[in-house]
Amino acid sequence: MPTFRHGKVTALKITDIGGVLRDISNTLREVNFPREADTAETSAFGTTDKTYVVGLVGSSLTCSGMFDATVDGYLNGIRGQDIAGAYTGAFQYGPEGTTTGRVRYNGVALCTSYSLTNGIGDMVGISVNFQITGAVTRDTWP
Repeated sequence: MPTFRHGKVTALKITDIGGVLRDISNTLREVNFPREADTAETSAFGTTDKTYVVGLVGSSLTCSGMFDATVDGYLNGIRGQDIAGAYTGAFQYGPEGTTTGRVRYNGVALCTSYSLTNGIGDMVGISVNFQITGAVTRDTWP
């Protein structure tokens, strides 16, 4: 029997410019974690159906939520930063929360864009995009 979880327990932790893993979950409303695989066409003359082989795999993270001055400092500090020194780009993503034994994804993500949105009658919003570099591992929270 499947076990389902509510999205309200989602967790996202990112490394700040000083190398400290920071939980930014309480400012987010949405996390999107697409995992894709490139394909290369291998069709040749004489075939009537296309054929493919799998190539490189990749991932990204996109998030949106509410503005918080502290989290704004974290995101501004890492936007456009390469992995060097104390900044490792490490992230931890828990689609079903951080309870021991639940699924966790780990990797290195580069903050490629960070934007603020303001509208009359709504909270100040944020959106942030991360490009994941290298492998993503799947394990469980300790």
